Amino acid sequence: MAHLQCTDVQDRPTEFLDLTSLTLDEFQQLVPPFETAFQAHMAAWRLDGKPRTARQFSVYKNCPLPTPEDRLFFLLTYLKTYSLQVVQGRLFGMGQSKANQWIHVLLPALLTALRTLGDAPARSLAALAQRLGVSEADAATVVGSLEGEPAPVVAPVTAPPSPLVPMMGLNGASSAPKTLLNRKRVIAARKETTR
Repeated sequence: MAHLQCTDVQDRPTEFLDLTSLTLDEFQQLVPPFETAFQAHMAAWRLDGKPRTARQFSVYKNCPLPTPEDRLFFLLTYLKTYSLQVVQGRLFGMGQSKANQWIHVLLPALLTALRTLGDAPARSLAALAQRLGVSEADAATVVGSLEGEPAPVVAPVTAPPSPLVPMMGLNGASSAPKTLLNRKRVIAARKETTR
């Protein structure tokens, strides 16, 4: 089965940018720390998520992502397009389950590489302000201008809001119909399944 590789699009800068959101130069700067983080992860863990106990990681002849560039290209393409894992696997010559395994191994490696380069996403307004070297109010202005409109103020809930999703409010009551478990048909169906 033929599959997409990084070398297939390296000589087409616009297509490369469309698939990864990075220029080729930015991509090449990210490859070494990404590969270092990947190798460190694979020294302790197997691809299936179990601890590594025996032999060390090596690239097999039939590996769908044989080079560091292919691994990073695979992950960036997935993050840019958010295709179904079955589609992502098909593009890169593997099944959905292998695509899932690769995604779950490569995502932490990418985050580690971005932290190494100082480019990891800020998880709070205070962290963003510290990175930009401005006050929190100025950072809030930057975030507000990126979003277009200021976020509505939501009354605080008992638990502190998640820093990952600071703009979500509480959901209203579910609109799904309630199943009444004391109806005759439901009781009869439950009795039949227990026999």
